[in-house]
Amino acid sequence: MDWTDEGIVLSVRPHGESAAIVTLMTEAHGRHAGLMRGGASARHKGMLQPGNAVRAVWQARLAEQLGSYSLELDESHAADLFDDPLKLSGLAAACAVADRALPEREPHPAVHAGLQALIHAMRNEALGDLWVAVYVRWELGVLAELGYGLDLASCAATGTNDELAYVSPRTGRAVSLSAGEPYREKLLAMPDFLIGRGDGAMTDLLKGLDLTGHFLEKHLFNTQGEQSPASRTRFRDRIESSAGAEPIG
Repeated sequence: MDWTDEGIVLSVRPHGESAAIVTLMTEAHGRHAGLMRGGASARHKGMLQPGNAVRAVWQARLAEQLGSYSLELDESHAADLFDDPLKLSGLAAACAVADRALPEREPHPAVHAGLQALIHAMRNEALGDLWVAVYVRWELGVLAELGYGLDLASCAATGTNDELAYVSPRTGRAVSLSAGEPYREKLLAMPDFLIGRGDGAMTDLLKGLDLTGHFLEKHLFNTQGEQSPASRTRFRDRIESSAGAEPIG
């Protein structure tokens, strides 16, 4: 059994004295792990950073076995973002979310393409902080791909799309300002950038992270008896610090 595919490094775990179990997000084979001999060596450390793009050849005697990887580096995204702690944190968070949320060996090419688009947005200096909006939309895409998509097009109570201000934490449906006012303490804030409003302020991007974080925990992470990945929590805290540093007015 063997295949060749494009992959993005999600995680690496040491195995034995010098090998490593490498998990990739591949285009055609989904989240897929394999043993890389010598993967724990210093020679491969730079290649096996989360977020790096690789060319992977996987081989095994039987399809259900762990199998072994032979990897070649395509693009060293992690090294290119090394001087930007916020982007590097976001890259680690996205890889951890994919590693925890996606079923093993189940193809999700849309998630793979979205992760590639997110990485390229991070590397696009012209976008400024708006790559965080791309990150939030990628997490929304992960939720939708796994059957937990949010409906932010119209108010769940009135059916209109006027003054959407909240999201139901139970159903993931949008709620208008008037319909949600009596229950505002129990509802999630609607990020303006998700409905074509606002200017991408970091405070609004933080609302987006909290929105997707709620549903990732509800539908994917908590069902496994675990909390959000630590790297995502650290990324969210960095965004909160950046939002607190924004000038008022």
